Amino acid sequence: MCKKIFIAATGQNCGKTTMSVSLMHLARKKYQRVGFIKPIGPKIELYGDLMVDMDAVLMAKTYGLEEDITLMSPVAVHKNFTREVLNGEIDVKELEKRIVDTVRQLEDKYDFLIIEGAGHGGVGSVLGLSNARVASLLNAPVVIVSDSGIGSVIDAVNLNLALYEKEKAEVRAILVNKLRSEKRDKILDYLRKAFIPSGITVAGGFNYTPILANPTLAHVAKLLDLPLRATNGERSRIIHHIQMGAASSQRVVDHLQESTLIVVTGSRDELLVTLSSLYHIPDFREKITGMIITGNTPVSRITQQIVDDSGIPYIRITLRTSDVFMALMEDVAKITIEDQEKLNWIRSNAEHDIDFESLDALL
Repeated sequence: MCKKIFIAATGQNCGKTTMSVSLMHLARKKYQRVGFIKPIGPKIELYGDLMVDMDAVLMAKTYGLEEDITLMSPVAVHKNFTREVLNGEIDVKELEKRIVDTVRQLEDKYDFLIIEGAGHGGVGSVLGLSNARVASLLNAPVVIVSDSGIGSVIDAVNLNLALYEKEKAEVRAILVNKLRSEKRDKILDYLRKAFIPSGITVAGGFNYTPILANPTLAHVAKLLDLPLRATNGERSRIIHHIQMGAASSQRVVDHLQESTLIVVTGSRDELLVTLSSLYHIPDFREKITGMIITGNTPVSRITQQIVDDSGIPYIRITLRTSDVFMALMEDVAKITIEDQEKLNWIRSNAEHDIDFESLDALL
């Protein structure tokens, strides 16, 4: 008999994928065969000749499940998918059958199956396949991942619960994520009191950490859709601070913090040379994650040679410094297979932050 768990969320960026990675790691310590599926995949990428959800790719590559990739993302929502559904060109009943049949195949193969939803309870409603509907179809117990807080969590969870109750999907637990360590126990205590009438268990997820919140160099390169000059190890470095290189070179250097990405225009030869030279020094290498060199002005030949010889990671882009800076500040990083530092942190900390035995008992 395969145990199933449906990982839902109160909204985007609560840490749903992080929890899926954590639960996969923990479940594999108890169960011999653990599988994963993302029934509705709204963020797709090319995997060989297949278009599949990026979270399915992440889990397949991280946990050696590549042979299941065709099963792990049964409905990949491409660009015109919604219009085709609304125009009657795609049969929703066929999509339902595809998801149910795929999960049955995985149930036959695995002892424990992680089913990851696609956002809050209503995501997918335009397809007739909201998260709540999918959880009900699969008869899978639901765990809702939320951000930290008290009133905001209670409001967001109850808003989602209404749809799960309508679809007759059973929510067993709330997993509160991004907790402030100094407030963790107090927040969880109040939330447990709030959900006593509903009988829903409240459990703690990860404490807030910039390691998970902040992007890597590889993520920035993907965001900007530009090549990154860096080694594999440098690509996975996490950016904790972003600084505009608009001040004097000395002032920029004085304000460098741990793992800083500097956005600097290509005409700032003295700053490019200074940062490249400092990258040779171990103490500054810890502070300098890399550079984004902006603008249409060509970098001078000798400066470019110094930058290349230093080995400092960089991306070259023709946009203005301010535009690049704003794009980076507005971005929310999502974990990919290239983020090995993040994945290692998740697996390591899951063992003492996530009470898998308690969650497993609810299933």
